[in-house]
Amino acid sequence: MVSLISPSSSFCNIHLRESRFFSTPLVPTHNNSIIKFQNKCNSQNHRFKTVRCKVITTNPSLTAPPSSITKEPHKYFDQVIITVRAGDGGHGALLNTPNEATTTTTASKNEKKDKMKTKKRSSLKRDFDGSLILPSGGHGGDVVIYADEFKDTLLEFHNKNRFSAKRGGNVDSKGSVLNSMLRDGLAAPTLRIPVPVGTVVKSKRGKMLADLAQPGDEFLVARGGQGGISLLQTPQHKKKKLMALTSNVMRDDSDKVLVHGQPGEEAKLELILRVVADVGLVGLPNAGKSTLLAAITLAKPDIADYPFTTLMPNLGRLGGDPSLGAGMYSSEATLADLPGLIEGAHLGKGLGRNFLRHLRRTRVLVHVVDAATENPVNDYRTVREELRMYNPEYLERPYVVVLNKIDLPGAKDRLQSLTEEILRIGNDGASSELKPSSEDQPRLLPDDGDKKERKLEDYPRPLSVVGVSVLKGIRINEMLKGIRAALRECSDSNSLSVAP
Repeated sequence: MVSLISPSSSFCNIHLRESRFFSTPLVPTHNNSIIKFQNKCNSQNHRFKTVRCKVITTNPSLTAPPSSITKEPHKYFDQVIITVRAGDGGHGALLNTPNEATTTTTASKNEKKDKMKTKKRSSLKRDFDGSLILPSGGHGGDVVIYADEFKDTLLEFHNKNRFSAKRGGNVDSKGSVLNSMLRDGLAAPTLRIPVPVGTVVKSKRGKMLADLAQPGDEFLVARGGQGGISLLQTPQHKKKKLMALTSNVMRDDSDKVLVHGQPGEEAKLELILRVVADVGLVGLPNAGKSTLLAAITLAKPDIADYPFTTLMPNLGRLGGDPSLGAGMYSSEATLADLPGLIEGAHLGKGLGRNFLRHLRRTRVLVHVVDAATENPVNDYRTVREELRMYNPEYLERPYVVVLNKIDLPGAKDRLQSLTEEILRIGNDGASSELKPSSEDQPRLLPDDGDKKERKLEDYPRPLSVVGVSVLKGIRINEMLKGIRAALRECSDSNSLSVAP
């Protein structure tokens, strides 16, 4: 912090502070010297100000993860911004040509030793066309992001959000003389960053670079710099002869730039996690989604009698259909239990609706409705409306409605009426399809007044409505049959769309 104090023009005052930054006095500290300095300042009619400097040290607690990440991990587990930098290329070398005077041997007593020395000195690396091969610097390390099936969240990237690969090795030019012992610089290893399966990699401007939806998928996000080349230094009268052997001859001082390795790429990336699941469980808080997931899979989510127990999506593996025989293993599916939705979630109420991005990969939705509440149909419509406001395409997917807690008093008695009322919400999908117009008829542009917002009744009906009690194990098999039937219908429609 710097504060300025403006005293009178006839007074000059300089405060000195001994610190690790300000340890050298600007003026002599003796009283006689200060009086002479003040008189000189007054004679020249200068105006001075007092500057008080304070040393600001970095707070080590800022490097620690924020407390909000520890207390509220559900807000940060699926989105983060990181910075990656690839390694720079290694430097080449400025080499001198071997002195010809040393290569010509004089008469000696042992002619064999002279021949071996001459052969060793002249054995330089050459290409197939006879040109010299000069060493170059090592390639900088690349940065690769890959999908790791053992990773679950992106929370660890909030603690460390900058990754740098190593630079390439330089050419080891001892003596700076071209010889056969010179080697290229070592290439730096690739920096591999593991992320959860289903991570989407976007650039700083929002462009999608990669979708790592399968285990082992990888994407090169930053490329390492190329290594510098080596140049030969030789006298002017020998350059023409040497250029017949190699093009890496230094012509002037500006060519020294080629010796330096190129810098590696640097990028700022946004990582967004979208859970990879076949079936998504949606509903209001305390509807029984986590209990259902624990009943039909081996997952162990947190279960309690208060709302918003589930803060992050839980995954579970549903076994195959045993009626298919050997094909039961190909009918397995992954279920995702999402946090509860409430009315006004699109306005930020409750946990919001940002976690609904995890439904983008699902093929089937399962609406879990508490049949023991005062108005279960209204609860069902609330969740459907929140899905419509987030992404209307979610309502086009096949789905199953599960009326849970039918073992409670009053729920089983109105099960039939609730089923009929839910089935009346929606249509069979025929009315929503547009008939293609013939080419002979003129095509009219639609007016803006004809465009109407689609309501819940304009979207398809549920494939089935099943009343169950997950806690007591009532009608669980019927619910599984409905979910597997929806998965088969989805796979059949995909195969028909792919077929020519």
